[in-house]
Amino acid sequence: MDTEERSNFIWDAIDQELVADPDKKVHTRFPPEPNGYLHIGHAKAININFSTALKYGGLCNLRFDDTNPVKEDTEYVDSIQEDIHWLGFDWEDRMYYASSYFGRLYELACELISMGSAYVCDLSADEIREYRGTLTKPGIESPYRSRSVDENLELFKRMKEGEFPDGTRVLRAKIDMSSPNMNMRDPVIYRIQKTSHHMTGDDWCIYPMYDFAHPLSDWIEGITFSLCSIEFEDHRPLYDWFLNELSLPSPPRQIEFARLNVTYTMMSKRKLIQLVRDKLVDGWDDPRMPTLCGLRRRGYTPSSIRRFCDDVGVSKTNSTVDLGYLEHCIRDELNKSANRVMAVLDPLLVNIVNLPDDEIEYFEVANNPEDPLAGKRTVPFTNKIYIEREDFMIDPPKKYFRLKPDSEVRLMNAYIAKCIGYDIDSDSGKIKCVYCSIDPDSRGGSAPDGRKVRGTIHWVSAGHAKKVKVNLYDNLFLTEDPYESGDIFKNLNPASLVSIEALVEPSLSSAEPGERFQFIRNAYFCVDTKLSKKDSPVFNRIVGLKDSWAKLK
Repeated sequence: MDTEERSNFIWDAIDQELVADPDKKVHTRFPPEPNGYLHIGHAKAININFSTALKYGGLCNLRFDDTNPVKEDTEYVDSIQEDIHWLGFDWEDRMYYASSYFGRLYELACELISMGSAYVCDLSADEIREYRGTLTKPGIESPYRSRSVDENLELFKRMKEGEFPDGTRVLRAKIDMSSPNMNMRDPVIYRIQKTSHHMTGDDWCIYPMYDFAHPLSDWIEGITFSLCSIEFEDHRPLYDWFLNELSLPSPPRQIEFARLNVTYTMMSKRKLIQLVRDKLVDGWDDPRMPTLCGLRRRGYTPSSIRRFCDDVGVSKTNSTVDLGYLEHCIRDELNKSANRVMAVLDPLLVNIVNLPDDEIEYFEVANNPEDPLAGKRTVPFTNKIYIEREDFMIDPPKKYFRLKPDSEVRLMNAYIAKCIGYDIDSDSGKIKCVYCSIDPDSRGGSAPDGRKVRGTIHWVSAGHAKKVKVNLYDNLFLTEDPYESGDIFKNLNPASLVSIEALVEPSLSSAEPGERFQFIRNAYFCVDTKLSKKDSPVFNRIVGLKDSWAKLK
């Protein structure tokens, strides 16, 4: 990734600050909540934070904002680390937890109380919501807002010691109940939650709210630029208020950027959890999921996702990116790197009548015409081969250049073959077998007399082909906007996964998990890392060969 050739409004803002303060260190952070797996939207935030630190020779922390023990789990902590490393970024020795700062955050909350800037409130959650007002109606001050500093400190201490049941009291910042910004209307900054925490166990029964813990954790870590998505723009006044009210030196600066939205994709963590919980998908790493582990299992590469994030760019306005461009990024990479192999997904038997049953020929073919260093392999050829069923038609339309009665076609890398007959299954009405003769002087696929043969089809030897499972993945949702119907679960694509048995050339029997191939004339595939076994690979379709974005370009 070449950060020097790109620019964006975030880097422009940082450049201006560095002009005024050349000694200022660029220190960013990626602060996920460990309550789910990372998805493609997070990849943009990861890319922005780490690449910004990289550009300026600064630092980027990984911090888990683990302030809600009800939804958090070490499973998510582990998966987040794995995904960030997979993308190619490293926080080195700077991995932190907001929970590590609970003691300091409690002290800062006590400072706010001592300053008269926070108070313990006994209103219920519903009452707080009702008192808050609306966008057109100012809020109403809590009857507990005028409690003395001493009373508030005593009550807050008793909250910490577990004296009160959940939901009976909260600590609120004392700001402005008539503020046009709803976030400034005396927000809750601590709540009672008698739940064991994945890091601190039962040490605490009160937990800070995200809006309180986040800016103060940034400050504790020495973060200089808090880069976050646009939904936090309305929270920035509150972010700054905590830092300014406590008179904290060298406060970080929050800068917001647009979220990444992609067509046919849903990135609500709550909805993704529901998909997994209701077994509508095969876990978080289901290759149809927009999670990074799902994309990884599907066969996407970290470099293709980083390129996608770079090309989408950094803007201030939310927009939706066509899924086709993400597919273009991986397709463009695999076109250069993936070995070409022959696989038949819907087999039709072809009997070559002028080759004896016991004869086996071998053809040496290039693994990847785009990469001379990829080497060559040998492919067996016999008098019984399989071709794609769609590559033969009895009565084809015009401009059909594949196999048909009394016509010739090139068998890729082998011979020119002519159809001389076929059999039809009397029960199904389907074509059972096609009979061909080959031109023995056309070895390699070239006609000796220079005649034109327009069609070329792939094949596999019937006696050598390996039968494998192939997962044909498609979009999880039927429409570009999964939310348009109001219920995304009614918009699920019933054909998002079609599993078939295919026949592949023998070289693929030893394909390793994670290896990627182009099945010639079909699509790009990856060996599944979860379902594959030794000498029994399972192939996942990554993306088709057709690239509308390349044509547009």
